[in-house]
Amino acid sequence: MRRRTQPPPAPLPQRRGVDPVRVRLPVDGAWATVREHLVARLTGAGPGAVEAMFHAGAVVDADGLPVAPDAPYRPGMFVWFHRELPPEVPVPFPVEVVYRDEHIVVADKPHFLATTPRGSHVRQTLLARLRHDLGLPGLGAAHRLDRLTAGLVLFTVRPGERGAYQGLFRDRRVHKEYEAVARHDPELELPRTVRSRILKERGVLAAREVAGEPNAVTRVEIDARRERDGLARYRLLPATGQTHQLRVHLNSLGVPILGDPLYPEVAPVTAPGDFRRPLQLLARRMEFTDPLTGARHRFVSGRTLQAWTSPAEWAGA
Repeated sequence: MRRRTQPPPAPLPQRRGVDPVRVRLPVDGAWATVREHLVARLTGAGPGAVEAMFHAGAVVDADGLPVAPDAPYRPGMFVWFHRELPPEVPVPFPVEVVYRDEHIVVADKPHFLATTPRGSHVRQTLLARLRHDLGLPGLGAAHRLDRLTAGLVLFTVRPGERGAYQGLFRDRRVHKEYEAVARHDPELELPRTVRSRILKERGVLAAREVAGEPNAVTRVEIDARRERDGLARYRLLPATGQTHQLRVHLNSLGVPILGDPLYPEVAPVTAPGDFRRPLQLLARRMEFTDPLTGARHRFVSGRTLQAWTSPAEWAGA
């Protein structure tokens, strides 16, 4: 089996926690120069943007040297550059670090902040913030939370150790507990374990349950309930990690999570700066045995769900 060539280390530093873009020139390319390929590849960069990068010496090779505009195309060559990012609305909530050692960082993520750069969320992400604020350019996410979900996220300090911690989640050796606030249904028999097959299609916002072998398993319990407003706080114990799993499973039980813009129906897109009525879902607890040190870790989020602690404020947001 042919081994994939490992790319060289990035010759450019991060900018506010964001890595430079790395491009490997295709082996079967027919372009005469590196510039011609990038013009054809970066069609969304805007007219003249690629030429301006070459003129400024912002496109570099593996040695960090500027690539000339007329540099010949070499199949397999790596080049790096920093893309110009559009403005992002700052997420106005603090990030709390609940634990840090030489191997890991555990952060308590606020609602509305993406875990890692993706799409239109690049600088305003938990990873970029932590890299910049903690001075840890090699920091990497061992798993992810949805942008709308708050709570605990595990990061690794050294890139070479990331696989060991990712394996904890892959092999289901992390005990995770979530909290959610939703309507209380007195006819819903709980606790119960929900099993279904969830399909998340690329380009489709909402996931859906389909027939077939279950790939998503969640234990659902009631932690507390209130008569005055008909709400309940649910404890969710996922045994798997499908996209939107907890949101889909509570919706399938007839008690969709408050503030969910996708379930049971896809709501109109809100303005980028609208941080009202966050999804009432929180990654509350995380427990695992450290694969490198053997230490037993148990972390608890310090965040609360507003619809439970301040229902009037959440309802009137």
